[in-house]
Amino acid sequence: MKKISLALAATTTLLAANSYADESASTLSAVKDRGYVNCVIGNSFPGFYSLNKAGEWQGMDIDMCRGVASAVFGDASKVTFLPVQWAQSFTSIKSGQGDILSKGMTWTLSRDTQQGLDFLDTYFYDGQGFMVRKDLGVKSVKELKGATVCVLTGTSSELNIADYSRANDLDIKTVVFDDSSVRNTAFFNNNCDALTNDKSGLAAQRSAAPNPSDYVILPETISKEALSFAVKQNDSEWANVVKWTFAAMVAAEEFGVNSQNVEQMRAESQSPVVRRLLGVEGDLHVGLGLPQDWAYQVIKNVGNYGEVYERNVGVNSVLGLDREGTLNALWTNGGMMYAKSFR
Repeated sequence: MKKISLALAATTTLLAANSYADESASTLSAVKDRGYVNCVIGNSFPGFYSLNKAGEWQGMDIDMCRGVASAVFGDASKVTFLPVQWAQSFTSIKSGQGDILSKGMTWTLSRDTQQGLDFLDTYFYDGQGFMVRKDLGVKSVKELKGATVCVLTGTSSELNIADYSRANDLDIKTVVFDDSSVRNTAFFNNNCDALTNDKSGLAAQRSAAPNPSDYVILPETISKEALSFAVKQNDSEWANVVKWTFAAMVAAEEFGVNSQNVEQMRAESQSPVVRRLLGVEGDLHVGLGLPQDWAYQVIKNVGNYGEVYERNVGVNSVLGLDREGTLNALWTNGGMMYAKSFR
């Protein structure tokens, strides 16, 4: 019996050790062995993640994940997109099904501390607003007293509207949905007086409406929504790869490097910062476990932050969002986009 007990104890210890090893295994190693990045996104959020007519994923979040694939493999196509419902967003990362969560997720304290995730960088600063039918005649959220509002359940939007309604004595009635497409359909079928979401999301949903001009986004912004990447908690090696990939995009824009001139800048620039960024000199890649030209590959294949912004959500995109004067501008232009030092 003593031998059996010892054997069981040894087996239990071994299983626990294996379990710990699996949990602590580096995502970067797993990604390299697999040969591609698994990127968790949502079902459809025009400007951020949606399928085009050719059946290809496009959008800001999509480009961010392609940037990581470029950093690791030198190939933006080495990424698989995993669209999940909102409720599966966190578990898909914790379970190891996904490597990066990039789906317009707001960075909050509870998500950062209770969901087994580490939030990294904010790639888009947003705020919650409301959209109504123009013929409703409403000019302000304060006029929505007693109104019904469509909202996605389990989101920060649901909590924010409850706080705002209570603070302003609006007695707003929320109609909650698990699926954003069902929520949007309900609003456009006049089943709710208003639709609430991040303002970028409202612009996306209005662009997909049968008659976009029939709807107006109200002026108030009732929250701060920092849309950010997230990875599995306590995997600093992989977190470093993701956050410095994004930093490379922002730094490239600041120093005038883009997808069109990156070859020339790599060959001719005498700027020490640009040369380090593009892997011409220095050994910054060593600490990341990436090839020396990782940032060059990101910029060549995907572009700098400004390029990603403009083609997906900028003034000439389907969303038509003007970046000038917003928090999404570079820090040199009064915004919040700021890359840490490449040295």
